[in-house]
Amino acid sequence: MPVHRPGPIRPRRLFLVALLLTAFSLLHPAAASAAEAPDATATPARGSAHMGMGVVAHDGQGELPAGTRASQAEGVDVASYQGNVSWSTLWNSGVRWAYTKASEGTYYRNPYFSQQYTGSYDVGMLRGAYHFATPDTSSGATQADYFVDSGGGWYGDGRTLPGTLDIEWNPYGDACFGKSQSAMVTWIRDFLNQYKARTGRNAVIYTATNWWTQCTGNYGGFSASPLWIARYASTAGTLPAGWSSYTMWQYTSSGPTVGDHDRFNGALDRVQALAGG
Repeated sequence: MPVHRPGPIRPRRLFLVALLLTAFSLLHPAAASAAEAPDATATPARGSAHMGMGVVAHDGQGELPAGTRASQAEGVDVASYQGNVSWSTLWNSGVRWAYTKASEGTYYRNPYFSQQYTGSYDVGMLRGAYHFATPDTSSGATQADYFVDSGGGWYGDGRTLPGTLDIEWNPYGDACFGKSQSAMVTWIRDFLNQYKARTGRNAVIYTATNWWTQCTGNYGGFSASPLWIARYASTAGTLPAGWSSYTMWQYTSSGPTVGDHDRFNGALDRVQALAGG
């Protein structure tokens, strides 16, 4: 009795499946694009943090401030994700000071640091460096040393600003880096003390009032450090305890040329005074 041998049907089945999937994607493009879109809630890669990374998500974004650059000198802050920065464009737009991310934790140095830090200086700006703190990975003193060794020191040339400790929401996990309020205060104090021991200058503290209140208990004992407040609104708002005024204010993450723009609480001569020590 002859045996019936069916023909090669697998290729035909695969063709039909592919045809059906194509038809579905044409009828339902939103579903197809959603399947291909990256996960917006995914944890970012270590080293990718930068000033103000969590401000919009936690504090929102309001109107831009009024006023002129004559009374508040305009500045910018940059990190590696902005790549090579057009410093001449920023200078021509009125920007007169800049901060560049130098380091994060004890595991990351900004590969664009030289172009950004030296480039701003070369066009005539006053410049400084900042360190993105990760208090869950190593001690404050250890990170201060790493920051200074990564370019975050200070030079008495009249155009170098003191280094900044960027302490804000943790983009990699728990907002307060798993620390109690008292432990966070201790960590910050250790960083500041070591930075001053290495450079002779008080480091600037960059933070947001809501984070400071949540993670330090609104501690008021660091007023010797200039305050750089982060708030994307028409005013700087309520400041953390211990400071009656801010020195710098990051007021937007959507400015021209580079997103993060800042105002100094005073004209250019006050920026020069801070650089001079």
